[in-house]
Amino acid sequence: MLADYAVRVEQSRGRRYSEPQHPYRNDFQRDRDRVIHARAFRRLEAKTQVFTRRYCDHFRNRLTHTLEVAQIARTVALQLGLNADLVEALALVHDVGHPPFGHVGEKTLDAAMRERGFRFNHNLHALRIVEDFELRYAAFRGLNLTFEVREGIIKHSADYSSRDFPELAEYLLDSRPPLEAQLIDLADEIAYTAADLDDGYEARLLDCGDIRAGIPIFARSYEEAEKAWPAAVDKLKFNEALRRMLDCFVGDLIRQSQANIKRAAINSLEDVRTHSRRLLGFSPEMESHRRQAKAFLYERLYSSSALESEKREGERVIRELFEFWMERPEALPQGYQEKAAAEALPRVVCDYIAGMTDNYIYQQYERYCSAKCAKLK
Repeated sequence: MLADYAVRVEQSRGRRYSEPQHPYRNDFQRDRDRVIHARAFRRLEAKTQVFTRRYCDHFRNRLTHTLEVAQIARTVALQLGLNADLVEALALVHDVGHPPFGHVGEKTLDAAMRERGFRFNHNLHALRIVEDFELRYAAFRGLNLTFEVREGIIKHSADYSSRDFPELAEYLLDSRPPLEAQLIDLADEIAYTAADLDDGYEARLLDCGDIRAGIPIFARSYEEAEKAWPAAVDKLKFNEALRRMLDCFVGDLIRQSQANIKRAAINSLEDVRTHSRRLLGFSPEMESHRRQAKAFLYERLYSSSALESEKREGERVIRELFEFWMERPEALPQGYQEKAAAEALPRVVCDYIAGMTDNYIYQQYERYCSAKCAKLK
């Protein structure tokens, strides 16, 4: 039932290390399962999405967010005739490169790396994880994922040039990613927009009236919910409105993407790769709604003074630990000390910190920085 422009597993470019075919799972299904069983995937359960576990344990973490992205992405993929097995694998792996403390953790690590002539990008770090850090097989390092999953890890949300990233040249940087990869970033946006509004409302950092005033598509959905359920309590009206809004985004994405594909006369994967732009997206009206929702969340939630202290704390913990291990590499675990003999120390320290959960990095901070970082200063 795949569309002509979908990725076909039997035409995969294969794995870095040859393996025999599995008797009842195709290669993309095996990739999905390898991601699920990876340590980096399990660690997402203890990594911040927006609210840290210390704020409340009811809210999304990086793992539950990932599952919501996978659910939305599969729904859209099936409607567009895309390869749902590849889409699911990409959705489940798309955030494994995130460090502790959410986006503030990524920004802090990147700043620390840039001061030393390097950089940190969670997509590129995810590729390092699946290629090198995961140790589950005797025959090879990493997870030995198919080319299509590895390509999607780095290209689902950004385009890279072979001039700036020569180390990624094998991933067809001058070509568009398949539609299966293009879908992930859009499903991600839909998922976190709805989820962050939900968690912000539950945390009483966002008021329903303010949301209705700042996000017209939610206001329209809320009016529909009130008409359908006039006697329902406010929270259930909110839930109904959020569900309707999410459905509007998903439905629009499906319809507009179908129209884009038809208008561009896309009949093959090669047509997708050589097209002048990405083909999946929202209608102009829904894109405006998406931007309004995103701007509202940045202003009212992500930049909220109520979250500021935790953001500053996360920045301090990462920066001080980074500086400590740069000054005292002998305090790194033995495996990372050995890596530092072959790789630049900033990269090794960054890799170690990026893999930590929120809980573990606090343990390391208490162990090394409570007194020792003060001595370094």
